Amino acid sequence: MNLLRKILFPFAILYGLITAIRNFLFDKGILKSYSFDLPVIAVGNLSVGGTGKTPQIEYLIRLLSDNYKVATLSRGYKRKSEGFVLADANVNAEILGDEPFQFFQKFPNIQVAVDANRKNGIEQLLSKTPKPEVILLDDAYQHRKVKAGFYILLTAYGDIYAADYMLPTGNLRESSSGAQRADVVVVTKCPPNLSSADQLSIKNKLKLAKNQELYFSCIAYDDCIYSENSKIEISEIRDENKLLLAGIAKPEPFFSYLKNPNDVCLTYPDHHHFSENDIQEIIIKAQDSIIITTEKDYVRLKGSLPDEQLFYLPIQSSFLSEVDQFDKTIKKYVGASTRNG
Repeated sequence: MNLLRKILFPFAILYGLITAIRNFLFDKGILKSYSFDLPVIAVGNLSVGGTGKTPQIEYLIRLLSDNYKVATLSRGYKRKSEGFVLADANVNAEILGDEPFQFFQKFPNIQVAVDANRKNGIEQLLSKTPKPEVILLDDAYQHRKVKAGFYILLTAYGDIYAADYMLPTGNLRESSSGAQRADVVVVTKCPPNLSSADQLSIKNKLKLAKNQELYFSCIAYDDCIYSENSKIEISEIRDENKLLLAGIAKPEPFFSYLKNPNDVCLTYPDHHHFSENDIQEIIIKAQDSIIITTEKDYVRLKGSLPDEQLFYLPIQSSFLSEVDQFDKTIKKYVGASTRNG
């Protein structure tokens, strides 16, 4: 922890008190939460960014969309639009936000919507035809005006919420006691070979209730990179000179997976809107080399850089063990809630 964060510790106490009072008011029903007669799964975290919400949402889409009409609802962080927007042929990453636009492009059989007011967003979705049968709330763990039927809490390996502090001293949006609302906790971005002893150590630190399930996942990188019209196996270009580009919260694993000592690496802030100066810098530094970026950055850069140069590397969430149990838990909740609804 750096000196400035230590100096700001009194503000962390104040922020923690404010969020604790807010949660207390919701818990006691003084502030109203709204629930809906269909399965609503909220995926989120206690900390600020970088826990892998997007691949987790995509995992749930793959798990459920063959059997249910699935909709995703996000706030559309840093989008250049307001209110409720339902994705259609006229939207782009600026209108929808990069992550929702990524969902829209990858999964044409689902509905993708954005609204900072999740209650209004759900009501709008339920007024559409076809009406969704399952709604996935992206980054909605603290959005307590909607009471989801099922909560998935993500915490990143090496940065678990149990060892963190409230903002601005640490990275927590609310106290670690907020984890009590979770039905499932997933420790994300783990080393693929994380030992059982290390998993047990983390479990002991998290101190979950008996009714809460704990899982461990890692980021699985694709074997290929993809452009608008082609794909290349990573083994073919690993030793070639290339430009690697990332505008995500924690880009180091992305760079480490791809780079060789001669590669140029460019880092931008999370959800960065690329300016003309940024584009020119990328073109000059790349020269004739291929440019590889994250899938989230690709949806913002597509059309601004040459198609034959610009590639992206897909990722997926992969559970280290007990994947069948996780799937069973989700399907059981959705199935029961759908029948009840």
